[in-house]
Amino acid sequence: MIPPLATAEEPIGVAVIGAGYWGPNLVRNFQGSTSFRLRWLCDLDLHRARSVLGAYSTVEATDSLDAVLSDDRVQAVALATPAGTHLPVTLAALRAGKHVLVEKPLAATHEEGRQLVDEADRRGLTLMCDHTYCYTPAVLRIRELLHSGELGELHYLDSVRINLGLVQRDIDVIWDLAPHDLSILDFVLPEGVTPVAVAAQGADGIGAGRSCIAYLTLRLNTGAIAHVHVNWLSPVKIRTTIIGGSKRTLVWDDLNPSQRLAIFDRGVDVASPHELDVEERRDMLVSYRSGDMVAPALTEREALRTMVEEFGRAIRTGTPALTDGRSGLRVLSILEAASRSLAKGGEMIKLNGGPNG
Repeated sequence: MIPPLATAEEPIGVAVIGAGYWGPNLVRNFQGSTSFRLRWLCDLDLHRARSVLGAYSTVEATDSLDAVLSDDRVQAVALATPAGTHLPVTLAALRAGKHVLVEKPLAATHEEGRQLVDEADRRGLTLMCDHTYCYTPAVLRIRELLHSGELGELHYLDSVRINLGLVQRDIDVIWDLAPHDLSILDFVLPEGVTPVAVAAQGADGIGAGRSCIAYLTLRLNTGAIAHVHVNWLSPVKIRTTIIGGSKRTLVWDDLNPSQRLAIFDRGVDVASPHELDVEERRDMLVSYRSGDMVAPALTEREALRTMVEEFGRAIRTGTPALTDGRSGLRVLSILEAASRSLAKGGEMIKLNGGPNG
Protein backbone atom coordinates (compact mmCIF):
# COMPACT_ATOMS: atom_id res chain seq x y z
CA MET A 1 0.00 0.00 0.00
CA ILE A 2 1.35 3.43 -0.99
CA PRO A 3 1.29 5.88 1.93
CA PRO A 4 -0.85 8.95 1.18
CA LEU A 5 1.11 11.83 -0.32
CA ALA A 6 1.72 14.65 2.12
CA THR A 7 -0.28 17.79 1.49
CA ALA A 8 1.38 21.08 0.64
CA GLU A 9 1.13 22.04 4.31
CA GLU A 10 2.19 18.70 5.80
CA PRO A 11 5.88 17.68 5.78
CA ILE A 12 6.80 14.50 3.93
CA GLY A 13 7.76 11.69 6.29
CA VAL A 14 11.26 10.45 5.43
CA ALA A 15 13.72 7.86 6.70
CA VAL A 16 17.49 7.80 6.12
CA ILE A 17 19.01 4.35 5.54
CA GLY A 18 22.70 4.29 6.43
CA ALA A 19 24.50 6.20 9.19
CA GLY A 20 28.03 5.97 7.82
CA TYR A 21 29.97 8.65 5.93
CA TRP A 22 27.12 10.31 4.02
CA GLY A 23 24.10 9.44 6.13
CA PRO A 24 24.72 12.10 8.83
CA ASN A 25 24.77 14.80 6.12
CA LEU A 26 21.37 13.64 4.90
CA VAL A 27 20.05 13.54 8.47
CA ARG A 28 21.15 17.13 9.07
CA ASN A 29 19.59 18.46 5.87
CA PHE A 30 16.30 16.60 6.19
CA GLN A 31 16.00 17.86 9.76
CA GLY A 32 16.64 21.40 8.52
CA SER A 33 14.04 21.21 5.74
CA THR A 34 10.47 22.39 6.17
CA SER A 35 9.43 20.03 3.35
CA PHE A 36 10.30 16.89 5.30
CA ARG A 37 9.95 15.36 8.74
CA LEU A 38 12.67 12.85 9.56
CA ARG A 39 11.07 9.79 11.19
CA TRP A 40 13.82 7.15 11.25
CA LEU A 41 17.56 6.60 10.92
CA CYS A 42 18.28 2.97 10.06
CA ASP A 43 21.69 1.31 10.23
CA LEU A 44 22.94 -2.21 10.90
CA ASP A 45 25.05 -0.64 13.65
CA LEU A 46 22.33 0.62 16.00
CA HIS A 47 24.86 2.30 18.30
CA ARG A 48 26.21 4.31 15.37
CA ALA A 49 22.71 5.42 14.37
CA ARG A 50 21.94 6.56 17.91
CA SER A 51 25.25 8.42 18.09
CA VAL A 52 24.43 10.34 14.89
CA LEU A 53 21.01 11.38 16.24
CA GLY A 54 22.20 12.35 19.72
CA ALA A 55 20.68 11.62 23.10
CA TYR A 56 17.76 14.06 22.85
CA SER A 57 16.55 13.42 19.31
CA THR A 58 12.90 12.52 18.72
CA VAL A 59 13.90 10.63 15.55
CA GLU A 60 13.77 6.87 16.02
CA ALA A 61 16.88 4.73 15.45
CA THR A 62 16.64 1.13 14.28
CA ASP A 63 18.61 -1.66 12.67
CA SER A 64 15.47 -3.07 11.00
CA LEU A 65 14.70 -2.02 7.45
CA ASP A 66 11.34 -3.81 7.71
CA ALA A 67 10.35 -1.55 10.62
CA VAL A 68 11.00 1.53 8.49
CA LEU A 69 9.24 0.26 5.37
CA SER A 70 6.15 -0.85 7.29
CA ASP A 71 5.67 2.59 8.86
CA ASP A 72 2.82 4.42 7.09
CA ARG A 73 4.18 7.74 8.35
CA VAL A 74 7.16 7.26 6.04
CA GLN A 75 6.50 8.31 2.46
CA ALA A 76 10.11 8.53 1.30
CA VAL A 77 13.50 7.02 2.07
CA ALA A 78 17.01 8.29 1.39
CA LEU A 79 19.62 5.60 0.83
CA ALA A 80 23.24 6.15 1.92
CA THR A 81 24.59 2.60 1.77
CA PRO A 82 27.23 0.87 -0.42
CA ALA A 83 26.38 0.56 -4.13
CA GLY A 84 26.12 -3.22 -3.88
CA THR A 85 23.09 -2.84 -1.59
CA HIS A 86 21.23 -0.32 -3.74
CA LEU A 87 19.30 -2.87 -5.80
CA PRO A 88 17.72 -4.93 -2.98
CA VAL A 89 17.11 -2.02 -0.60
CA THR A 90 15.71 0.33 -3.24
CA LEU A 91 13.48 -2.38 -4.70
CA ALA A 92 12.15 -3.15 -1.24
CA ALA A 93 11.42 0.53 -0.62
CA LEU A 94 9.69 1.01 -3.97
CA ARG A 95 7.61 -2.12 -3.47
CA ALA A 96 6.57 -0.73 -0.09
CA GLY A 97 5.31 2.37 -1.90
CA LYS A 98 8.12 4.73 -0.85
CA HIS A 99 9.72 7.43 -2.96
CA VAL A 100 13.49 6.88 -3.01
CA LEU A 101 16.59 9.07 -3.06
CA VAL A 102 19.74 7.04 -3.81
CA GLU A 103 23.34 8.05 -3.21
CA LYS A 104 25.56 7.83 -6.30
CA PRO A 105 25.97 5.59 -8.18
CA LEU A 106 22.36 4.59 -8.76
CA ALA A 107 23.33 0.90 -8.69
CA ALA A 108 26.34 -1.37 -9.06
CA THR A 109 25.55 -2.07 -12.75
CA HIS A 110 23.52 -0.56 -15.57
CA GLU A 111 21.20 -3.59 -15.60
CA GLU A 112 20.47 -3.17 -11.89
CA GLY A 113 19.85 0.54 -12.42
CA ARG A 114 17.41 -0.26 -15.23
CA GLN A 115 15.45 -2.54 -12.86
CA LEU A 116 15.12 0.32 -10.36
CA VAL A 117 13.99 2.85 -12.99
CA ASP A 118 11.42 0.41 -14.40
CA GLU A 119 10.08 -0.43 -10.92
CA ALA A 120 9.66 3.25 -10.02
CA ASP A 121 7.90 3.90 -13.33
CA ARG A 122 5.49 1.01 -12.84
CA ARG A 123 4.53 2.27 -9.40
CA GLY A 124 4.41 5.99 -10.22
CA LEU A 125 7.06 6.79 -7.59
CA THR A 126 9.91 9.28 -7.54
CA LEU A 127 13.38 7.78 -7.97
CA MET A 128 16.12 10.38 -7.62
CA CYS A 129 19.92 10.22 -7.64
CA ASP A 130 21.87 12.19 -5.05
CA HIS A 131 24.20 13.81 -7.61
CA THR A 132 24.98 16.51 -5.06
CA TYR A 133 27.51 18.46 -7.14
CA CYS A 134 24.77 19.24 -9.66
CA TYR A 135 23.03 21.35 -7.01
CA THR A 136 25.97 23.60 -6.19
CA PRO A 137 25.36 27.26 -7.10
CA ALA A 138 28.24 27.07 -9.59
CA VAL A 139 26.91 24.07 -11.52
CA LEU A 140 23.36 25.44 -11.54
CA ARG A 141 24.75 28.63 -13.12
CA ILE A 142 26.80 26.65 -15.64
CA ARG A 143 23.67 24.74 -16.66
CA GLU A 144 21.83 28.03 -17.11
CA LEU A 145 24.64 29.52 -19.23
CA LEU A 146 24.85 26.49 -21.53
CA HIS A 147 21.08 26.03 -21.89
CA SER A 148 20.53 29.72 -22.64
CA GLY A 149 23.23 29.76 -25.31
CA GLU A 150 25.21 32.48 -23.57
CA LEU A 151 28.43 30.51 -24.03
CA GLY A 152 27.48 29.63 -27.59
CA GLU A 153 27.81 26.18 -29.13
CA LEU A 154 29.77 23.83 -26.90
CA HIS A 155 33.20 23.00 -28.32
CA TYR A 156 34.83 21.19 -25.41
CA LEU A 157 34.70 20.44 -21.71
CA ASP A 158 37.83 19.60 -19.74
CA SER A 159 37.58 18.50 -16.09
CA VAL A 160 40.32 17.72 -13.55
CA ARG A 161 39.46 16.03 -10.25
CA ILE A 162 42.68 14.98 -8.54
CA ASN A 163 43.93 14.66 -4.96
CA LEU A 164 45.83 12.38 -2.61
CA GLY A 165 42.79 10.23 -2.02
CA LEU A 166 41.75 7.04 -0.34
CA VAL A 167 42.51 4.06 -2.59
CA GLN A 168 39.27 2.07 -2.62
CA ARG A 169 39.33 -1.70 -2.13
CA ASP A 170 36.46 -2.64 -4.40
CA ILE A 171 36.42 -0.06 -7.22
CA ASP A 172 38.93 1.83 -9.34
CA VAL A 173 39.39 5.60 -9.53
CA ILE A 174 36.94 5.89 -12.44
CA TRP A 175 34.04 4.42 -10.46
CA ASP A 176 35.06 6.39 -7.36
CA LEU A 177 35.59 9.92 -8.72
CA ALA A 178 34.32 10.12 -12.31
CA PRO A 179 30.61 9.79 -11.37
CA HIS A 180 30.83 13.36 -10.07
CA ASP A 181 32.09 14.72 -13.39
CA LEU A 182 29.85 12.51 -15.54
CA SER A 183 26.74 13.49 -13.58
CA ILE A 184 27.69 17.17 -13.94
CA LEU A 185 28.22 16.70 -17.68
CA ASP A 186 24.82 15.03 -18.01
CA PHE A 187 23.25 17.83 -15.98
CA VAL A 188 24.67 20.84 -17.86
CA LEU A 189 24.60 19.66 -21.47
CA PRO A 190 22.00 21.53 -23.57
CA GLU A 191 18.98 19.64 -24.84
CA GLY A 192 19.86 17.43 -27.80
CA VAL A 193 23.57 17.26 -26.95
CA THR A 194 24.64 13.85 -25.65
CA PRO A 195 27.72 11.62 -25.36
CA VAL A 196 27.89 8.88 -27.98
CA ALA A 197 31.22 7.17 -27.22
CA VAL A 198 33.90 6.99 -24.55
CA ALA A 199 37.54 5.92 -24.34
CA ALA A 200 39.40 5.36 -21.07
CA GLN A 201 43.04 4.91 -20.18
CA GLY A 202 44.34 4.16 -16.71
CA ALA A 203 47.43 3.33 -14.71
CA ASP A 204 48.24 1.61 -11.43
CA GLY A 205 51.63 2.96 -10.39
CA ILE A 206 51.48 1.65 -6.81
CA GLY A 207 50.40 -1.93 -7.45
CA ALA A 208 46.93 -1.50 -5.96
CA GLY A 209 45.42 -3.93 -8.44
CA ARG A 210 43.18 -1.30 -10.03
CA SER A 211 43.60 2.00 -11.85
CA CYS A 212 44.56 4.85 -9.52
CA ILE A 213 44.90 7.39 -12.36
CA ALA A 214 42.58 7.58 -15.34
CA TYR A 215 41.67 9.72 -18.33
CA LEU A 216 38.27 9.56 -20.02
CA THR A 217 37.54 11.06 -23.43
CA LEU A 218 33.92 11.38 -24.50
CA ARG A 219 32.68 12.18 -27.99
CA LEU A 220 29.42 14.11 -28.21
CA ASN A 221 26.87 13.83 -30.99
CA THR A 222 27.65 17.41 -32.08
CA GLY A 223 31.35 16.71 -32.69
CA ALA A 224 32.36 18.34 -29.40
CA ILE A 225 34.65 16.55 -26.96
CA ALA A 226 34.72 16.14 -23.18
CA HIS A 227 37.76 15.05 -21.18
CA VAL A 228 37.90 13.92 -17.55
CA HIS A 229 41.07 13.38 -15.50
CA VAL A 230 40.70 11.57 -12.15
CA ASN A 231 43.58 10.68 -9.86
CA TRP A 232 44.05 9.32 -6.33
CA LEU A 233 47.81 9.94 -6.28
CA SER A 234 48.22 13.69 -6.75
CA PRO A 235 49.98 15.55 -3.90
CA VAL A 236 47.83 18.59 -4.67
CA LYS A 237 44.03 18.84 -4.80
CA ILE A 238 42.58 20.34 -7.98
CA ARG A 239 38.91 20.69 -8.88
CA THR A 240 38.82 22.65 -12.13
CA THR A 241 36.56 22.51 -15.19
CA ILE A 242 36.98 24.51 -18.40
CA ILE A 243 34.04 24.76 -20.79
CA GLY A 244 34.77 26.24 -24.20
CA GLY A 245 31.93 27.65 -26.26
CA SER A 246 31.77 29.40 -29.61
CA LYS A 247 31.03 32.72 -27.86
CA ARG A 248 32.72 32.51 -24.46
CA THR A 249 34.84 30.22 -22.31
CA LEU A 250 34.02 29.42 -18.69
CA VAL A 251 36.46 28.35 -15.98
CA TRP A 252 35.11 26.76 -12.79
CA ASP A 253 37.58 26.49 -9.90
CA ASP A 254 35.68 24.79 -7.11
CA LEU A 255 38.50 25.41 -4.61
CA ASN A 256 38.46 29.19 -5.09
CA PRO A 257 35.54 30.47 -2.97
CA SER A 258 36.19 34.10 -3.92
CA GLN A 259 35.90 33.40 -7.67
CA ARG A 260 34.45 29.99 -8.44
CA LEU A 261 33.35 31.00 -11.94
CA ALA A 262 35.10 33.16 -14.51
CA ILE A 263 33.68 33.80 -17.99
CA PHE A 264 36.14 34.93 -20.65
CA ASP A 265 35.09 36.73 -23.81
CA ARG A 266 38.21 35.46 -25.49
CA GLY A 267 38.62 32.97 -28.28
CA VAL A 268 39.13 32.33 -31.97
CA ASP A 269 36.88 33.63 -34.74
CA VAL A 270 36.81 32.46 -38.36
CA ALA A 271 34.94 33.86 -41.33
CA SER A 272 32.01 31.62 -42.37
CA PRO A 273 33.98 28.34 -42.20
CA HIS A 274 31.02 26.27 -43.43
CA GLU A 275 31.02 28.14 -46.73
CA LEU A 276 34.66 27.32 -47.52
CA ASP A 277 36.14 24.16 -48.99
CA VAL A 278 39.06 22.34 -47.39
CA GLU A 279 41.80 24.21 -49.26
CA GLU A 280 40.23 27.59 -48.53
CA ARG A 281 39.92 26.76 -44.84
CA ARG A 282 43.66 26.16 -44.63
CA ASP A 283 44.34 29.64 -45.93
CA MET A 284 41.58 31.54 -44.19
CA LEU A 285 42.37 34.33 -41.79
CA VAL A 286 41.91 33.41 -38.15
CA SER A 287 41.20 36.29 -35.78
CA TYR A 288 41.69 36.18 -32.05
CA ARG A 289 39.12 37.78 -29.78
CA SER A 290 40.40 39.30 -26.54
CA GLY A 291 37.55 40.68 -24.48
CA ASP A 292 36.63 41.07 -20.84
CA MET A 293 36.52 38.54 -18.04
CA VAL A 294 33.43 38.47 -15.84
CA ALA A 295 33.15 36.68 -12.50
CA PRO A 296 29.42 36.10 -11.80
CA ALA A 297 28.30 36.53 -8.21
CA LEU A 298 27.01 33.28 -6.71
CA THR A 299 24.76 32.91 -3.71
CA GLU A 300 26.48 30.47 -1.38
CA ARG A 301 24.07 27.71 -0.36
CA GLU A 302 24.73 24.13 0.65
CA ALA A 303 24.18 21.92 -2.37
CA LEU A 304 22.70 19.11 -0.30
CA ARG A 305 19.98 21.44 0.98
CA THR A 306 19.02 22.34 -2.60
CA MET A 307 19.04 18.66 -3.54
CA VAL A 308 16.71 17.79 -0.63
CA GLU A 309 14.27 20.51 -1.71
CA GLU A 310 14.35 19.18 -5.28
CA PHE A 311 13.47 15.71 -3.93
CA GLY A 312 10.49 17.25 -2.13
CA ARG A 313 9.40 19.15 -5.24
CA ALA A 314 9.52 16.00 -7.39
CA ILE A 315 7.44 14.03 -4.86
CA ARG A 316 4.78 16.72 -4.48
CA THR A 317 4.42 17.47 -8.21
CA GLY A 318 4.89 13.95 -9.53
CA THR A 319 7.38 15.28 -12.10
CA PRO A 320 10.94 13.96 -12.59
CA ALA A 321 13.71 15.39 -10.43
CA LEU A 322 16.52 17.23 -12.20
CA THR A 323 18.73 14.23 -11.38
CA ASP A 324 16.19 11.46 -11.69
CA GLY A 325 16.81 7.73 -12.05
CA ARG A 326 17.38 8.06 -15.78
CA SER A 327 20.24 10.49 -15.24
CA GLY A 328 21.81 7.92 -12.92
CA LEU A 329 21.29 5.29 -15.62
CA ARG A 330 23.09 7.42 -18.20
CA VAL A 331 26.05 7.83 -15.85
CA LEU A 332 26.17 4.05 -15.29
CA SER A 333 26.14 3.51 -19.05
CA ILE A 334 29.25 5.66 -19.44
CA LEU A 335 31.02 4.06 -16.46
CA GLU A 336 30.47 0.56 -17.80
CA ALA A 337 31.61 1.55 -21.30
CA ALA A 338 34.69 3.21 -19.78
CA SER A 339 35.53 -0.02 -17.94
CA ARG A 340 35.25 -1.96 -21.19
CA SER A 341 37.47 0.57 -22.91
CA LEU A 342 40.03 0.33 -20.11
CA ALA A 343 40.12 -3.45 -20.49
CA LYS A 344 40.69 -3.06 -24.24
CA GLY A 345 43.60 -0.65 -23.92
CA GLY A 346 41.72 2.57 -24.47
CA GLU A 347 39.51 1.60 -27.41
CA MET A 348 36.67 4.03 -28.16
CA ILE A 349 33.43 2.33 -27.08
CA LYS A 350 30.02 3.38 -28.40
CA LEU A 351 27.38 4.11 -25.79
CA ASN A 352 24.15 2.14 -25.92
CA GLY A 353 20.70 3.65 -25.75
CA GLY A 354 19.31 7.11 -26.30
CA PRO A 355 18.54 9.97 -23.94
CA ASN A 356 16.95 7.60 -21.42
CA GLY A 357 20.01 5.44 -21.07
